[in-house]
Amino acid sequence: MIIFGDGFHNFIDGLSLGAAFNESIPTGMSISLAVMCEELPHELGDFAVLLSAGMTMRQALIYNFLSACTCYLGLVCGIILGEFEASQYIFALAGGMFLYIALVDMMPEMNEVAEEASRESVPQALKVLTLQNIGILSGVGALYLLARFQDQIRFV
Repeated sequence: MIIFGDGFHNFIDGLSLGAAFNESIPTGMSISLAVMCEELPHELGDFAVLLSAGMTMRQALIYNFLSACTCYLGLVCGIILGEFEASQYIFALAGGMFLYIALVDMMPEMNEVAEEASRESVPQALKVLTLQNIGILSGVGALYLLARFQDQIRFV
């Protein structure tokens, strides 16, 4: 199930990358940067889950690689669909998927960690709350900066 979900996730990443590059090079580069920042910890987490599920390191690497290859299929589809002015729908789909993942997977886990910390002590709970808020605000801030200044970003 993790491999299927990761494959679908990577397909949507590729779809949004293809549509972004079809729209403009700066948009494509800013979306690429955002996807890269999201994918590295995501793939490492998936790899750890596959290992803890009992796969050998070789099996986990192969399955993780195969699910990552769906990004290329999504890229091609995104470029083709971007020709038909479907970029706004692709971005809406990708954004909705990321919101769903954040609200369904991450928020309950963050809540559980905060509850465990509050059982230990109030200072520990405040530390966890502060770190969680710094993480959320850093992510929102980075995405805002990418969206706001995407036309001014130059990759030499």
